[in-house]
Amino acid sequence: MQALERLTAEARALATGPGLPNVAAGADVADVAEVARVMQICNACRYCEGFCAVFPAMTRRLQFDAADAHYLANLCHHCGACLHACQYAPPHEFAVNVPRAMARVRRQTYVAHAWPPALGALYQRNGLVLALALAIGLALFLALALWRHGTLWQAPANGFYGVFPHGLLVALFAPVFGFVVLAFAMGLRRFLRGVTPASSGAPASWPAAAEATHDVLTLHYLDGGHGEGCHNDSDAWTHARRRCHHLVFYGFLLCFAATASGTLFHYLLGWPAPYALPALPKLLGAAGGLMLMAGCAGLWRLQRSRHPLHGDPAQRPMDLGFIALLFLTAATGFAVWGARGTAALPLALCAHLGSVMALFCTMPYGKFAHGVYRGAALLRHAVEKRQPNPVGLGAD
Repeated sequence: MQALERLTAEARALATGPGLPNVAAGADVADVAEVARVMQICNACRYCEGFCAVFPAMTRRLQFDAADAHYLANLCHHCGACLHACQYAPPHEFAVNVPRAMARVRRQTYVAHAWPPALGALYQRNGLVLALALAIGLALFLALALWRHGTLWQAPANGFYGVFPHGLLVALFAPVFGFVVLAFAMGLRRFLRGVTPASSGAPASWPAAAEATHDVLTLHYLDGGHGEGCHNDSDAWTHARRRCHHLVFYGFLLCFAATASGTLFHYLLGWPAPYALPALPKLLGAAGGLMLMAGCAGLWRLQRSRHPLHGDPAQRPMDLGFIALLFLTAATGFAVWGARGTAALPLALCAHLGSVMALFCTMPYGKFAHGVYRGAALLRHAVEKRQPNPVGLGAD
């Protein structure tokens, strides 16, 4: 017990020490101290060294300040393998719970590195309620505008451009998309500056970039370190989370590709929407939408049934809010397709546009941001592992 108290005191001292100014002021000292404490215990044990990138990165350091905590937290893929393998996990007095400690610091990453900073805490506490309220509110606003013009329930002559002209849609979504790109770029810049003291600061090489890209695209670290998958509600191994994440990730990319190809069709070829099968935008959008809905439904089920020791319960509303918005975006897209040529098209289009705009508005401040920060952390890890080990520490 004295050893535990000593580790806790040392970890808290590190969390309030010189590492803290290297991250944004929103970082929570207690959460950073907990990551430092469990990493010091794990560094002495090293049973989980082969599970994921967190543990090889851990072995390259003896102390863990705030920059290290944010770096390691975003390397963590929340697979749960280390928790289920740990001999010091609760109810042991050391109470080592790496997934929960990392999840709490990751939540602070979203706040601390958000841009503008004032919006960082916007989506944290009531993510599900806020996501649904924003989507419904925006949809009602658009529906009210159509109702005032007497076009809310009538079949338009020119598809959905007969409901909202192309120029109006561009004027609505181009600024939102530009702001999202800027917010992500600024947040990523702040994150990389914050975690640089945790790594060598060496520039990225092509081999390191290729390794990080491979790990991102394949979700390499959701295999539990043994290729058998990860854990959800028990000690059983499962690939369910990895497969659902792949469905969501690649489904989203296909939907984005559908929008991009439609833009090229419109401006370069002079073929305005709507498109019918087998047009490329429709094929990409249909496949992506089905993958998004299947992946989101699976993640919702897995999220609701996860082991109670997994992750941070306070982050669950934000996770569910993101999943709900992705599902609504895909589902309302199919509703627009099904309502084409009918009087229900304007209402379906309002619901779809409200969901899409709500998704984009919340992207930089919610669960979507973890993909950006995790990719940056994986790149840092790929760079760091190619550098000489610090003096006195063994090889990875």
